[in-house]
Amino acid sequence: MKEPLVSIIIPVYNAAATIRETIRSVRAQTCTDWELILVDDGSRDASMQIIREEIADLPARLLQNTHDGEKGALKGPAGARNTGVDAARGRYIAFLDADDIWLPDKLAHQLAFVKARGAAFSCTSYVFGDEQGQPTRHVVHAPDRMDYRHALTRTVIFTSTVMLDRETLPPELTRMPVGIGSEDTACWWRIMQSGVDVAGLDEVLTIYRRPAHSLSSNKGRAVQRIWRLYREVAGLSVIQAAWCLVGWAVRATLRRIL
Repeated sequence: MKEPLVSIIIPVYNAAATIRETIRSVRAQTCTDWELILVDDGSRDASMQIIREEIADLPARLLQNTHDGEKGALKGPAGARNTGVDAARGRYIAFLDADDIWLPDKLAHQLAFVKARGAAFSCTSYVFGDEQGQPTRHVVHAPDRMDYRHALTRTVIFTSTVMLDRETLPPELTRMPVGIGSEDTACWWRIMQSGVDVAGLDEVLTIYRRPAHSLSSNKGRAVQRIWRLYREVAGLSVIQAAWCLVGWAVRATLRRIL
């Protein structure tokens, strides 16, 4: 059997309301050289039943994290993604969250882009969507290229747009740290700290579904998470972290206004 070119990894936790549409956006891809890996992290709703219905005729696997004796989510989205990465067979890893939607040309256009650029780490532009997944006018544009220093004040890399080349990146850089907030951002920083810049394709290929009550929409928690990343992951001093936080806040505000 031919190995897939792209392994698509979706962490799942109580995603019954959105996972069907997310899987169907993968099914609709114009690029067909992929495998889909869904990792359940202790869902207690109808997610598993819906997934089994949707992937019956797809090159897909449904994995489940092992219980650690606690109720609810087991390892969080980062741990679930790592389970998927460990099971992946494709050269490229593409992350997709269980409530987001890919446009049909997402994989085809991003693959062409990374091959042309020789990019080990890439992301694309995306548009915010409402609770029904309908795109709004709020677009976040991916920069052509971004290094670690600039990434500290620009949180524009959205997980569901990221693609990693496992033939270029060492295995430890494709796995996310577990147990801190914003593990995905910490992963991106770690990759860039190794000297690998992110290459951005400024084309909207993903809809970021963001309900008003979502974690990302809680400004206070977002500030706490980014501050912790500055201090504990980036190792910045209080002054350095405060300077970066101001830059982050200004850019985040301008992004929302413009």
